[in-house]
Amino acid sequence: MHIDILTLFPEMFSAYLNESILKRAQESGRVTIHLHNIRDYTTDRHHITDLPPFGGGGGMILKPEPIFAAVEAVLGEPLVVNRLHSSSLIPHPSIILLTPQGRLFNQKVAEELAQHERLLLICGRYEGVDERVREHLVTDEISIGDYVLTGGELAAMVVVDAVTRLLPGVLGAEGAAATDSHATGLLEGPHYTRPETFRGWTVPDLLRSGHQGQIEQWRRQQALRRTWHRRPELLLTAPLTEEDKRFLAQLAAGE
Repeated sequence: MHIDILTLFPEMFSAYLNESILKRAQESGRVTIHLHNIRDYTTDRHHITDLPPFGGGGGMILKPEPIFAAVEAVLGEPLVVNRLHSSSLIPHPSIILLTPQGRLFNQKVAEELAQHERLLLICGRYEGVDERVREHLVTDEISIGDYVLTGGELAAMVVVDAVTRLLPGVLGAEGAAATDSHATGLLEGPHYTRPETFRGWTVPDLLRSGHQGQIEQWRRQQALRRTWHRRPELLLTAPLTEEDKRFLAQLAAGE
């Protein structure tokens, strides 16, 4: 996968992208990430990227010209997208604006984006971007939560991290991401490692028994239990077996 990130502050990314799993994923060639400074695509001597909004009001708005110019330079072709008409030209890469007004990012959206060969992320800033960027350039808008950040850079890092770890081979073990919280529709249950006893707290006997079938059943039940207590609304959409439903009924009876 190839990911392009358009931002006014590319320096914000280096520490995160060059460590741990993301660093190894790039070194192995499973993902390439290129940063592009929107300011480099301005044409005035002062490299202005934002101006006050028409009609007054607080804040500054990112100008459309440098954003369009940056996207077209990165993708190598002029783009006009009108999302209101199905016959409109939609470029092959997803062009995503990180904005509090976008669709809420979750594990399913991460899995969806991981199917693309290329993504282009635009980091919003200040009061927002000129509406013509939304109407005629981007193909998707994503928010990482119902709150407002200073800019889209942190949101872009979240999206890159969540998507990259789903790419084949990035986590090492086959299917490692498939048991993460939310990947199965449930929260993940508890995990333990050595030492077996720490300050008088001992690892459950079953996990040391070697009975893999019973261990898997215990882990599933613990995931159901944790989801029941912490995020019960997830159970409304999680794929549940009849055995899962019986266990949840027992939980409900015991409450």
